[in-house]
Amino acid sequence: NYKKNAFSPQRKLISVEEASRLINSALSIRDKTLMAVLSKTGVRRGELISMDVDDIDWHDQRIKLKPKNKRSNLYVYFDNETAIILRKLLKAREQYNGSTPALFIGEQGRRIGRNVLYKLITKHAARLGLHNAVSTRLEDHFSPHCFRHWFTTHLRRNGMDREFIKELRGDARGEAIDIYDHIDHQELRKAYLAAIPRLGII
Repeated sequence: NYKKNAFSPQRKLISVEEASRLINSALSIRDKTLMAVLSKTGVRRGELISMDVDDIDWHDQRIKLKPKNKRSNLYVYFDNETAIILRKLLKAREQYNGSTPALFIGEQGRRIGRNVLYKLITKHAARLGLHNAVSTRLEDHFSPHCFRHWFTTHLRRNGMDREFIKELRGDARGEAIDIYDHIDHQELRKAYLAAIPRLGII
C-alpha cells in the first residue's frame, strides 16, 4: 500500500529553484554534497549517515545502503551532477587522516551523527528563510526528511511510475505478491534519470 502521507500537504515542500538555492548556498563541500544526495536519492537520515565511501558504485551511479527494517530496496541512484560533487567531496575528504570508512564525516574525522545532520540542514534552511524554528506549524519547518518529500513529489510531477517511486524510496512491500514483482533495474535507472530534477549544483 503506497504511503498516503508521502504527499502530505503539512510537510514543507520547496520548489526545484529553492532546492537549488539551498544546496548552492552551502560553502562547505560536505554540506552541499549531503544535501544533494538527500534530494537526489530520497534516503532517510539514518540511511545517509551510515553511507560509506565503498558503497558508491561509480559504474552504475548508484549507492548501496545498509539493510534497515524499513527499507526493501538497498540501491538508490544518482545523476551526473551528483556524481561530480561526490567526487569533489572525496577529494576534499583526503585531508582527514582518520581511518573511518564513512562518506560524511565531521570535524573530528568521524562519521556525523543524526543530530549534527539535523542541525546543519535546519541552519542552512533557516538562513534562506525556509525554516522557522520557533513556529509550531509543521509546514514552517524544513528538516532532513523534507528532502525525501521533495524527491517523492517531484518524481511524481515529472511522470515517474508509482511502482518505480516505491522501489526508489525502498518502501516496505505491502503484500506477499509484491515480492514477486520484478523491476528491471536498467529501466528503473533510465526512468530515474529522466524524472529527477536538475539542480544546477556548482
